[in-house]
Amino acid sequence: MTSFSKETPARVAKAEVWHHKIAAHPVEVWGSAPQQQRWVDSVFRTLTQAQKIGQFFMVATFSNRDEAHYQYIETLVRHYNIGGLIFFQGGPNRQAILTNRYQAAASIPLLVGIDGEWGLGMRLDSTMDFPKQMTLGAINDTAVIYRMGAEIGRQCQRLGIHINFAPVSDINSNPSNPVIGNRSFGESKENVALKASAYMKGLQHTHVIATAKHFPGHGDASSDSHLTLPTISRSVTQLNDIDLYPFRKLIADSLMGVVTGHLHVPVVDNTPRLAATLSEKIVTDLLKKELGFRGLVFTDALNMGGIGKLPAEEINLRALMAGNDVLLYPENVPDAVHRIAEAVEQKRISQELIDEKVKKILRAKYWAGLNRYKPIQLENLNRDLNSSEAQLLKQELCEQAVTLVKNTNNLLPVSALDTLRLASVSIGTDYGNAFQKMLGRYAPFKQITYGEKPSGDQNVDEMLSQVGDANLVVVSFHRMSPSAKWNYGVTNASLSLINRLKQRGVRVVVCAFGPAYALRPFVGTEADAVLCAYEDGEEMQRVVPQIIFGAVPAKGVMPVTIGEWRIGNGLLTAPNQRLAYSLPESVGMRSGQLKHIETVVQKAIRDHAFPGCQVLVARKGKVVFDKSFGTLAYNNAERVTDETLYDLASLTKVLATLQAVMLLNERGAIDLNQKVAFYLPEFQNNSKRNMTVSDVLLHQTGLPAGLSRAIERSKSPAMSAFRSVRDTTYSLQVGPNLYAAPALRDSIWQWIVRTPLTARADEDGRYSYVYSDLSFVILQKLVERVAKQPLDIFLNENLYKSLGISTLCFNPLQCHAGCRVAPTEQDTYFRNSLLQGTVHDQLAALQGGISGHAGLFGDANDIAKILQMNLQRGNYGGRRFLMPGTVPLFVRTQSDRSHRVLGWDKPEVDGNSVYHATQVSPRSFGHTGFTGNVIWVDPDYDLVFIFLSNRVNPSAGNTVINTQKIRRQIHEIIYQSM
Repeated sequence: MTSFSKETPARVAKAEVWHHKIAAHPVEVWGSAPQQQRWVDSVFRTLTQAQKIGQFFMVATFSNRDEAHYQYIETLVRHYNIGGLIFFQGGPNRQAILTNRYQAAASIPLLVGIDGEWGLGMRLDSTMDFPKQMTLGAINDTAVIYRMGAEIGRQCQRLGIHINFAPVSDINSNPSNPVIGNRSFGESKENVALKASAYMKGLQHTHVIATAKHFPGHGDASSDSHLTLPTISRSVTQLNDIDLYPFRKLIADSLMGVVTGHLHVPVVDNTPRLAATLSEKIVTDLLKKELGFRGLVFTDALNMGGIGKLPAEEINLRALMAGNDVLLYPENVPDAVHRIAEAVEQKRISQELIDEKVKKILRAKYWAGLNRYKPIQLENLNRDLNSSEAQLLKQELCEQAVTLVKNTNNLLPVSALDTLRLASVSIGTDYGNAFQKMLGRYAPFKQITYGEKPSGDQNVDEMLSQVGDANLVVVSFHRMSPSAKWNYGVTNASLSLINRLKQRGVRVVVCAFGPAYALRPFVGTEADAVLCAYEDGEEMQRVVPQIIFGAVPAKGVMPVTIGEWRIGNGLLTAPNQRLAYSLPESVGMRSGQLKHIETVVQKAIRDHAFPGCQVLVARKGKVVFDKSFGTLAYNNAERVTDETLYDLASLTKVLATLQAVMLLNERGAIDLNQKVAFYLPEFQNNSKRNMTVSDVLLHQTGLPAGLSRAIERSKSPAMSAFRSVRDTTYSLQVGPNLYAAPALRDSIWQWIVRTPLTARADEDGRYSYVYSDLSFVILQKLVERVAKQPLDIFLNENLYKSLGISTLCFNPLQCHAGCRVAPTEQDTYFRNSLLQGTVHDQLAALQGGISGHAGLFGDANDIAKILQMNLQRGNYGGRRFLMPGTVPLFVRTQSDRSHRVLGWDKPEVDGNSVYHATQVSPRSFGHTGFTGNVIWVDPDYDLVFIFLSNRVNPSAGNTVINTQKIRRQIHEIIYQSM
């Protein structure tokens, strides 16, 4: 919690008069290096009077206009020697081309400006928006705002911009201010000054001139200066102690630019209807003399309604006479140049003042580097303006700003997912929005979207019906209004929804994706938790669910007071070790290097290694690469998405059966050194009676490798007992159109019990390593006997639900209605059909799709949760699933007979692996799946790698994925990116 004071407006006392004082120590900002002075003098001596006057004009231009406009601007540059340009709408490449053109036409390099309060994206397409200033006002860490200023400055430099008309330094003491609002850092003078100074320093660190605006303070306005002249009815004390406070602080911190406001401030200059821009008392006496400002003074745009109704040339002259140095967005430049020159001749303005201002502008140009001007390089411009580092910074700003203002009974971050039935109602947005998609990455949600805001009881009834039996509902508000007149876009029906949910006993989380003032409708509601996100961009929509689930902590504080939620207040939460989602640079990886994964994958798809795949990379608890490629099949144009489910084949062994064994082992229910026959007495009287649980996990039992040879040897009559239509007798599905009697499962088990060992033990009674699916079928049976539950139910109740897993399951066509499953093989040997949603593995199919060695389906995101929990030694989402020593025990080398450990695979020592990188650490572990999958965890690098594909489509004989070592190539790119 941060302590800020709220500034409140009051009416000016009639008797009060401003008494000016001269600043004791004016702050010089341009320096006085001899080489600077030589350049300034050399340029100044070449100028005619008209050329000197031309330097005062910063003309508005656009890069989305026609050639006539561009020629007009070029004429002003060539013939009137204007000092600068301010770019508005357009695009970066077009602006760069025009800037080079205009600079080439200029006899003195132009100062180029932009009104980019929240970055270039405020004006230009294809560029970045950073959060608005009130969002930044919620951030405690000013260092990150400094970094934002520096990044905006870097982007400005790259685009040939020397001045950014930011930061807004107004204190928004009037919540109904129609023009400042969320452009201000808030209503506290200390907070505004602190954040504005950080932004300013970041810009100027990159040699971009920062300009504080709108002097002497626009925060208490009740009308829009774009349209009319607002009156600031402040007292002397208020103006001095509140509105001027940020300007005074920034000037002391070497601020280089100030923008004067089109504001009537009678306590300083009571000339009727006179804007501060045109007031000598405000610009010269107050700003320059009393506050000691020595930087450039810019007018606000001189085409705005607030400046008055005088002729343009007279407005330009009066602005200059008032003390402004640069005339921004002037109109009728030719007449204005003539009018100013005439005023000099008439002694209305002195030649000395003209020369002083020109030299100041030239010093600013020198400081900005225009003494060594170089044209903008167009190559890689868009890439440079949208760097991964900048995107990461934007995400960090969003993460730090989100403010939790209410959290009854510490509901957030959400925990105990196995007890929750979740729903999300998003109002004012479209289906497939980033917010709901990110919610779905953490847990299964009923997703309800209302593009049109609810307007009556019927709408509320519909939403309640769709919510169903959910016991926790996240209600998010989008496309909110900044206006109190429209209740900030929150309808009475929306508030009724919250109240009626609470009447049902449902816990409600409200997320307001709008300005801080838009929280007002939720003051006094019964919502259990309320989050203010300030803005409705995709980045913010992706951040808020991460805070709801504890992957990212809540850190923000209120920049203004809204009812009971006071300025500086914000409830903090702690991260709980759930996976977050970020950019590679956040964990010391390089996005550019990881992009090579796409090249490898696209080539593999062209070479028919597989039709499509999912690739996920997580490091240091953050998913930093998660992409889907290709199509479901070569003859199916449907694209793979992050919702596509893959047949995980032998990944089932470690993602399902092994997890159950670890859980039961640490509960004392399974002893790794105990003989399997102790748990499964049917093995007591045959050759398997002495094998231990650890032998089975190590694949050192003498069991046959797989199914086909054993089936051939067994000649079991049950294997041919199938039907093409399901009925009450043949209800066990083993293929798309193939059914068997459930008793087949018992027959399979009896066959495994009777199957003779295929290897002999050595003289020590130990068997060599032979990878066997039967080992994990046996472990499945062991788990089910000990747990007294089927494997799939045990996993759901003891692990999957609590992890927030929504896709991992056996028989996905039964547990996910309408799910998207990537097909595997066109089976011509056994089931004679395309396998899509039924397990590829034959032995698993004969058991109805649920087996300890195969049968699991899922996506990369859910697999990542299990692997991250294992990497974190059993801890995930604030809950301990396994004791800290369990996973290390299972991944520790147990045998000298193979690279396998207890269930897991380990790195191949010869370096010839086709599926893992050579750079993996000895402590790493993972597993592969026959259908084209690999998962790999490396504790030394805090790294998780997941690759899912259906390389067996349409034929299991396709081995391109191995011959080209595609999985290894991808894995090596990941290590090279660190």
